[in-house]
Amino acid sequence: MAKYSFRYGDGNIDFEYPQEDVIKVLEPNKVDIPCLDEEEIIRKSIENPIGSPKLEEIVKAGQTVCIVVPDVTRLWSKPAVICKILVEKLNKIGVKDSDILFIAAVGTHRLQEEEDFINLIGEDLYKRIRIENHLCDGEVVETGVSSYGNVMQVNAHAMACDHRILVGGVVFHFLAGFGGGRKTVLPGISSRSTINYNHKMYFKPGPAGSGAIETCACGIFDETNPLNMDMIEAAKFAQISFIVNSVVNSEQKIAACFSGDVIKAHEEAAALVKKIDGVKIDRQADLVIASACGYPKDINFYQGVKPVFNAIGAIKPKEGVLILVSECREGFGNPDTEKFAFEFDNMLDREIYLRDNYGIGRFTGFRLFEVATQIHFILVSSMKPEMFAKTDIHTAETVEDAIELAKKLTGKEKLSTYIMPYAANTMASMNI
Repeated sequence: MAKYSFRYGDGNIDFEYPQEDVIKVLEPNKVDIPCLDEEEIIRKSIENPIGSPKLEEIVKAGQTVCIVVPDVTRLWSKPAVICKILVEKLNKIGVKDSDILFIAAVGTHRLQEEEDFINLIGEDLYKRIRIENHLCDGEVVETGVSSYGNVMQVNAHAMACDHRILVGGVVFHFLAGFGGGRKTVLPGISSRSTINYNHKMYFKPGPAGSGAIETCACGIFDETNPLNMDMIEAAKFAQISFIVNSVVNSEQKIAACFSGDVIKAHEEAAALVKKIDGVKIDRQADLVIASACGYPKDINFYQGVKPVFNAIGAIKPKEGVLILVSECREGFGNPDTEKFAFEFDNMLDREIYLRDNYGIGRFTGFRLFEVATQIHFILVSSMKPEMFAKTDIHTAETVEDAIELAKKLTGKEKLSTYIMPYAANTMASMNI
């Protein structure tokens, strides 16, 4: 028996599994990256921007700057470390603390509280500089209309500043191809209607049951992915001055940082993510045991969409099993996701309602519950079985219980298996 340890909440879950049944442990690829201190990596990145003049050539003393940071579900990107270096640089340029505004790009997620803000930008900056939540139903201004017909509405306070700088991290994303970069604008600081219009582009035109656009998926980052292209237009309309985006390794430390142009710097970050976290496989397995990588990545069921869609390419369709290990201390994490669990008992009714009453939380619930109709989906978490009674998701209290359930669901005693300790980041595919 081989022993494995997954991050789970603030701790770990340990389990054993027959070594002879494991095809492979899918871990990040080894990529030759200079081993530097995190702050040194960030400073070097800011001083050597990609596709952009240096920050001091863009921002001038006396101008106002809005720094857009992610929410706590993306603390892994180390925004506090980035913001410390970034504000130091802005102060040297001559930008005063009083001329800086932080906005948390919560999109349609829950609003950030004091503790969240401190974690996001650090206690020192929290005491010195104003920070506020983006309100997707609050003050927004129209910046343009995309070629897809999306009316771009962005946070008015951000647009009132002379400059907008985006801070975040880049990973695979189940709809946009990759997170970070332009995604900090849309959905990060966009209006609810703009966000919903963008994400609804996942569905093919037509009635419920018409299906999805297959290229709205992990790692697809070109003109075939309309959500991504619409997000790029949103960032251009918002006139982003600069970005600072991290790429984090399996130890949750910054391995690289990319600064400069909102498109070009982000493209280089995405290319590195693909090299590190895009794992090629030559066959699909009966079972994948996947970790959501602990807090904050496993903070709720809503965030589970990332490891699920990173792992699904490694699982045999219909007959295969996914065991997702994710604490979900905040439950569903979104009232609309919860609504889709409790108020509907089949996918067609969910889709009919979703097409007419689109919402990100509803869509996330739809996608996760849809997966459970395509493969066997077992969730190991703190959530109760009755929460998923109207869905096809199975629950288990331990990994051992989940493994036994997987055997029952497949009718197999021996299951070919991939182990994914970093599924929130690492994407498995036969097509990389």
